[in-house]
Amino acid sequence: MGKFFSELTEPHKEFISKQHLFFVATAPLGAEGRVNLSPKGLDCFRILPDGRVGYMDLVSSGNETAAHTLENGRITFMFCSFEGSPNILRLYGKGNSVQKDSDEWKNIAHHFTIYPSTRQIILAKIDLVQTSCGFGVPLYSYEGERQIHFDWAEKKGEEGLKLYVREKNSKSLDGLPTGIDF
Repeated sequence: MGKFFSELTEPHKEFISKQHLFFVATAPLGAEGRVNLSPKGLDCFRILPDGRVGYMDLVSSGNETAAHTLENGRITFMFCSFEGSPNILRLYGKGNSVQKDSDEWKNIAHHFTIYPSTRQIILAKIDLVQTSCGFGVPLYSYEGERQIHFDWAEKKGEEGLKLYVREKNSKSLDGLPTGIDF
């Protein structure tokens, strides 16, 4: 079952800092709604000084996390050890999307690397931390980050990205609003 903690400890923070990949999961309240699970990389995750965590989120094909956290706030992050000792670390909490034109953005954006294609920052106040063995997670070697997103975003340009977000990121798969204003 693992061990539970009410907050991130220093060993948890150290483990997170060494991971190149994490997963974020959210879900709408409705029984018919779809659970979303997304992999994230690019050294975008941060543990903030005020006890929250967050990640810089790029424009992509969907915006489920923003829609689900706007509706109910529930969010889970999962980190897995793919090298060295096995370990799985889950962070449970309440999240929200922070938009570029907000006061909150002005207060936190400096903690992240912001790109022209940064869509939002997802923040979360963590209320439960769980570790588990990770014995079934295979070993993988990290080769590096992909450049494909940045090439795509550069070709789109600023106006093309805004149009893409309006068309593809304003509602979730289930029709929930994302609250994004790009």
